[in-house]
Amino acid sequence: MSMNLDLIRDVLIQIGRRVRERVYHSLTHQSLEERTSVHAETEEDTIYQIDRDVESIILPELNRHAAALNGVILIAEGIGDEDAVALPHGCDPRDAALRILMDPIDGTRGIMYDKRSAFFLAGAAPNRDEAASLRDVVASVMVELPTSRSYLSDEIWALRGQGAHRSTYNMKSGEIEARKIAPSQSKTLLGGFGQISRFFPPAKEILARIEDQLIERLFPDAPAGRAILFEDQYISTGGQLYEMLVGHDRFVADLRASLYRRIEKEGRRIGLTCHPYDVAAHNIAQEAGVIVTDARGADLDPPLTTTGAVDWIAYANPSIRDEIQPVLMDLLREQGLIE
Repeated sequence: MSMNLDLIRDVLIQIGRRVRERVYHSLTHQSLEERTSVHAETEEDTIYQIDRDVESIILPELNRHAAALNGVILIAEGIGDEDAVALPHGCDPRDAALRILMDPIDGTRGIMYDKRSAFFLAGAAPNRDEAASLRDVVASVMVELPTSRSYLSDEIWALRGQGAHRSTYNMKSGEIEARKIAPSQSKTLLGGFGQISRFFPPAKEILARIEDQLIERLFPDAPAGRAILFEDQYISTGGQLYEMLVGHDRFVADLRASLYRRIEKEGRRIGLTCHPYDVAAHNIAQEAGVIVTDARGADLDPPLTTTGAVDWIAYANPSIRDEIQPVLMDLLREQGLIE
């Protein structure tokens, strides 16, 4: 069955815009206590009231377009009675043309405290039942969910083989301006922004040690008293990818899944990891030329589910990858994160 990729993109962007409206309304009309109240605890994460506020609009909106999309299986945390919902309502999941992996608000904690933009993320793939994985995604969308102090929101999308595209929506005027996607073309990490994600305990000291050793091995002759590297611990996978897409960051590695596998064997408590829906829009980065791998340097390809832990590493360009990857892989082996 042929797919209308343009229609898929347009539907996902429209849903992202509705989510943006609802989040902005929550920020400007609810108290901090209201939007940060805990709605539910799930196996994957905590569901806050601001999450629930947007989830109530997603199923009706997607159901309205599902027939035109030849049937959809929505895979999104906390939506519906099950993790996967077949739309239009009542359709046989085996007849659906698409699987859509979605994170309605990626970066909930940052946006619910009105600190920093979050992102609506979605990726659509042909329905291959449970065999579907991230490499099957053919259309991806990111919609920025800005804080109450901002009126600009980026909308970014990619269709397989057609590159990545970006526009900025002005929430005051309604104007949309095409913008460039321009990952860094620097040949080196030195002097730029790059980081190993360590925004949640436990075992942050292991990740910090790996990062320190990485920099020491990459730049042993760096002069004393100089800033060798800057970091930005953006508590949003979509936000981290956004910083790569617009050229702000040159390297990021989220290795929490491998880290927690190691410390769990030591009898230590594990923490929150990245899940497949957090990387639902990763092929936007790939279409833009950013290199995204798993912890061992292979293509990132988790199943399209709401469960499971995901490691990912992003390099702005081949030169950055060639500089960092061999040293980083050695360090991960030495620290017991990979074999």
